Amino acid sequence: MKLLFDQNLSPKLVYRMEKLFPNSIHVQSVGLDTASDSVLWHYARTNDFLIVTKNADFSDRSAIEGYPPKVIWFRGGNSSTEAVEKALTENYLDIETFVRNPDQGVLALF
Repeated sequence: MKLLFDQNLSPKLVYRMEKLFPNSIHVQSVGLDTASDSVLWHYARTNDFLIVTKNADFSDRSAIEGYPPKVIWFRGGNSSTEAVEKALTENYLDIETFVRNPDQGVLALF
């Protein structure tokens, strides 16, 4: 499971989550920090990433366009990097199940 962390999340998450989610990246590391949602969507689809974001737009896009890519929508508001890390870690098994489920495109984490 490779994660593509959206601009609204800290690039530090790539290193903090490396053991659970190897080969994950942040949009900054591939020059997509100012890219449109459409470009990010295409990049994630083409390169087999799950998008991790605080942005509801990706959830909406998934409902309209389908998936892949799948979206992990962090709905914790203005939360710290530690809170996002904790949510991803504590929900790892749920994320694994989500990835395998062909009927789900968005996983909301609180």
